[in-house]
Amino acid sequence: MHDGRISEAETYDNGFNTPAEEWLPDGFNDLLAVQAIFPLIAQFEMAGNLNENEVIGAVHDRIDYAWPIIAERIRGIPEYRDLFVESFASINEPSEISIVDVGNAIGAFVNHQWRSYDSPFDDFLNGNSSALTERQMMGLSLFYGKANCANCHSGKWFTDHQFYALGLPAFGPGRTRRYNDLARDLGRMAESDRLDDMYRFRTPSLRNVELTSPYGHNGAFKTLEGVIRHHLNPEKSRSTWAKQQVILPVIPEFERIDFMIQDDRLEMTRYSKVVDIEPLDLNDEEVLALVDFLKALTGRSAKDQVTVIPEAVPSGLEIDR
Repeated sequence: MHDGRISEAETYDNGFNTPAEEWLPDGFNDLLAVQAIFPLIAQFEMAGNLNENEVIGAVHDRIDYAWPIIAERIRGIPEYRDLFVESFASINEPSEISIVDVGNAIGAFVNHQWRSYDSPFDDFLNGNSSALTERQMMGLSLFYGKANCANCHSGKWFTDHQFYALGLPAFGPGRTRRYNDLARDLGRMAESDRLDDMYRFRTPSLRNVELTSPYGHNGAFKTLEGVIRHHLNPEKSRSTWAKQQVILPVIPEFERIDFMIQDDRLEMTRYSKVVDIEPLDLNDEEVLALVDFLKALTGRSAKDQVTVIPEAVPSGLEIDR
């Protein structure tokens, strides 16, 4: 969702602007709930390729046709039926469970489980002057000063929610505009269809960023140090970047396709001209201080997420640990 394709808006009567447009059902609690249902019908996330299953087939007919199929699968699992009836005051019978309820349940879980206000930085803000190490204090000073990080990574979530072009190394098909078959990672333009939005992506939150490798909207960098150094000089970073920076599954038949975009001379020329950050000189000590400060944004509870992984789920599907 780095292109901002889901937002609160009065464009449609349902209160949101999404790829489902007017076909999004009413009743979602918030953006998290709305966002939760779209991976279920995305070809490259959960739905699969055309002719593989009934869900992607329904999506091909119209985007909202797949959600009743998914809701019916939920209603077909006894434990889920009981949990929904027990948890939602609006549901009296299992037959009433809809995709809206599924989205609201996932959204509520995400909103509860991944809140993070117990990091060393939060302790520092709450008056504990010793919560940060000396080098983290140096990184804090750089973050809000010389390094200009807070110009975009601002506020309590460390994001201004705006869209910028960072000139990250390009690979993969990305998400292009509707009806455009070219493998171009267009960013916000894929949603807005505005040339001014080409190659611009939403500023990510830095809360718990230590735990969210790889970095960049396309995962171009394995480490925080790598993506910070890219910010210092995007052009130089692209020229020295190696494919080994990317964490990809080993699928030999896809290897050439993964990086094919870099052979498109015209696309790469356009791409290199759209960069919203100015080169900045920081020495090695300052870069590592920024890395340490970013690690101070990791919540204690976030490091302990393994405690919420259940032994089993009602569907009986295998749990990836």
